[in-house]
Amino acid sequence: MPADHHSVQPAKISPPAMGEPYLLTPGPLTTAASVKEMMLRDWGSWDGDFRAMTAQMRRELLSMIGDHEQAYDCVPIQGSGSFVVEAMLGSLLPRNSRTLVLVNGAYGQRIVKTLAYIGREAVVIDKGDYLPPRGAEVAAVLKQDPAITHVVAVHCETSSGILNPIKEISDATYAAGRKLLIDSMSAFGAIPLDVNEIRYEALVSSANKCIEGVPGFGFVIARKGELEAARGNAHSLSLDVHDQWAHMEKTGQWRFTPPTHVVAAFGEALRLHRLEGGVEGRGARYKENCESVVEGMRSLGFETLLRDRWLSPIIVTFFCPQDPKFEFGAFYDLMKQKGFIIYPGKLTVVESFRIGCIGQMDRAVMRNVVEAAGQSLKEMGVDSAAPPQSALAEREKLAA
Repeated sequence: MPADHHSVQPAKISPPAMGEPYLLTPGPLTTAASVKEMMLRDWGSWDGDFRAMTAQMRRELLSMIGDHEQAYDCVPIQGSGSFVVEAMLGSLLPRNSRTLVLVNGAYGQRIVKTLAYIGREAVVIDKGDYLPPRGAEVAAVLKQDPAITHVVAVHCETSSGILNPIKEISDATYAAGRKLLIDSMSAFGAIPLDVNEIRYEALVSSANKCIEGVPGFGFVIARKGELEAARGNAHSLSLDVHDQWAHMEKTGQWRFTPPTHVVAAFGEALRLHRLEGGVEGRGARYKENCESVVEGMRSLGFETLLRDRWLSPIIVTFFCPQDPKFEFGAFYDLMKQKGFIIYPGKLTVVESFRIGCIGQMDRAVMRNVVEAAGQSLKEMGVDSAAPPQSALAEREKLAA
């Protein structure tokens, strides 16, 4: 159940185990010691205790979307985030569907590639690396192409760090009488997706993101009507969301061997999420983390790929410095020696790197990240962290 106001507690950040670096990535991420400890016990996937654990997990995830009418259900799926995205697409999109995919990074591109693999028609709005798709653009394409049945959007595009405007995308989608599916892989649990505020048919996320569990499964949260209608759509036995849902409803069990230790750890992660104040509390800490690292890195001369308006509290992309003495591989190694694993860039147009703001970290940790970055620059002999002027000019041109 959602956390009571009086039970909200400041997050107790547990540092990594001795010798382990912080993972400044968008998942896997640094987890609490108590989450790790839950993986020390073995569970029988058929046993009543584990079935109860699965049922409780599904209820708690549903509580995060404000579904007072109980119109939605939660279906966990084994595998990484990409497994569950493909499961949602292959199960909830009919084989004769035509989908508008909103792309502004690698994960939107992966959705397009997935649809090609599973034989679903796709139309694309591609905004590049710097900008989000806007509601007016969605409305225009839907008006122009009445054959489009669905829209798919990435909530937080972590290849750049853009937090996409899901509310206006949703409004445009349903004003045109179409259906929205959301890849909220790196946002769910920290960015609100209340069904009373934002309309959608389904979302997907993963255990090892903002709820701060470990990798091993993801989940689809979908309208029950959509789950019922999905029967026979799936291109894959193991990724059939309808069949997984029907089996869980009947038996309380996963169809195939579940990641039992991961589910147990996730139950503890959910407990900590409640104690921190749920979606609101978790999101507030991540926002502070983001503001701290952005301010600190800019003080060193670094610059963000995105303008402040589109920065997400999940992960921030920074331009690599123009200084010829800067080499990302060396910078990465120096940061790791100081206890921080950063993330390479995933852009096509400029050299960049990313710093995640999620996981068991707070402002104090982020200040240490900035200090480590400054020390690493000095050790490399980098005089300035400023990016190439051409990169800044391109950002401003595209953002105009």
